[in-house]
Amino acid sequence: MANIFLQNTLSGKKEIFRPIKEGQVSMYNCGPTVYDYAHIGNLRSYVFADILRRMFEYNRYKVNQIINITDIGHLTSDADEGEDKMAKALKREGKPMTLEAMREVADFYFEKFKDDLVQLNIKLPSHFPFASEHISEDIELIQKLLDKGYTYAISDGLYFDTSKFSDYGKLGGLAPIDTDHSRIGANPEKKSLRDFVLWKFNRELGYDSPFGHGFPGWHIECSAMSRKYLGQPFDIHTGGIDHIPVHHNNEIAQSEAAYDAPLANIWMHNSFLTINKGKMAKSEGNFITLNTLKEKGIDPLALRYFYLTTHYSSPMNFTWQALKGAQIAWKKLRNFVSRTVLDSKDMSKGTFDIYKEKFTTYINDDLDTPQALALVWEIVKDKNINQRDKRDLILYFDKVIGLKLDKVDDVPKNIQKLIEEINEARMEKDFAKSDKLRKEIESFGFEVMDTPEGTKVEKK
Repeated sequence: MANIFLQNTLSGKKEIFRPIKEGQVSMYNCGPTVYDYAHIGNLRSYVFADILRRMFEYNRYKVNQIINITDIGHLTSDADEGEDKMAKALKREGKPMTLEAMREVADFYFEKFKDDLVQLNIKLPSHFPFASEHISEDIELIQKLLDKGYTYAISDGLYFDTSKFSDYGKLGGLAPIDTDHSRIGANPEKKSLRDFVLWKFNRELGYDSPFGHGFPGWHIECSAMSRKYLGQPFDIHTGGIDHIPVHHNNEIAQSEAAYDAPLANIWMHNSFLTINKGKMAKSEGNFITLNTLKEKGIDPLALRYFYLTTHYSSPMNFTWQALKGAQIAWKKLRNFVSRTVLDSKDMSKGTFDIYKEKFTTYINDDLDTPQALALVWEIVKDKNINQRDKRDLILYFDKVIGLKLDKVDDVPKNIQKLIEEINEARMEKDFAKSDKLRKEIESFGFEVMDTPEGTKVEKK
């Protein structure tokens, strides 16, 4: 197998990937809190994780991928302050404050999230574990920490004492605490501002436990679920860069303290998608969903193309102009593949291998998708390759970039009939009728193209 290089947030270096089990990859991708629709900033994380998975499969690894679903325990502040996000959704939607209603809301938004993944051509993971279905695993992990002396209780919950874990903050290198300002709004009972909740007490809502009635902290849920499905350590843990300072450092601390072993060998993080130079977030009220794009005539796969034009670890600024440009490029690429005349010449093996070697080098070098896309366009423009082999190469690489370049929109029967009439009018040199039919097709939202094989259409 060719060497794979990945940027490891834990070491701060680009490293050669060495699997725990030969030929296999275990991967945990921090999933959504399903209290609302996902926005396109959130979805960048899952396209990144999908490219990572596809890269490994391209290199003939078997991937066991987990995307968790948080449906309880995630407070409005990642640092354990504020209201439970799911409880907030219940109030917003006028539902009773019960676990049953919470799961009903979670199931609804989970299905919407999964639909977003499918529309972005993201492969579904091996499992989507729900946090609410793993309370016993949370309790077991917390009990280990309690038995080993890593916890303390205050009025609102059981907390992890970060002073007992000497390596706390090793992921990304945490800055010193600004004690003059950071105490504002914080829980004054905590020994340290960085101590985090393991079990939150709640008499009205939650589950019975040896520690009291309530629910698990957000951080403990990921540690428990990742260990259950992937073991400890596992190969790769991913998420957005906003998870580094709190959520992922907390996962590392509690998992390593409990089991005296690393949680994951490699930690990878994608950067933000910004809008007007600010982070896209529900709390900021500036989030855009996939449905918003579709309402404006943007195909979800154009958004995927847009993501791939920038390295996952670099910030992206969203503009409608840039997204529309990505849609034009993606459509041109797909049209090239669909309109390709399949001649019978065969490419020399050497030419194929040269392009394959370049693509492998780019995609194995920490997922360099901008270079991989540029290579695809280089193939399109290469006059020394016949059409059939251009198509075969591009579709071979599309297994990784995942743009569904071999798929063409289904053409409705009424449009097919109009196309036949256009072709007949052209044969009869009745260009006035041909132009009239063309405008009628365009009125249905299709673009009409004249090709050597006849008239073809594509959804605008």
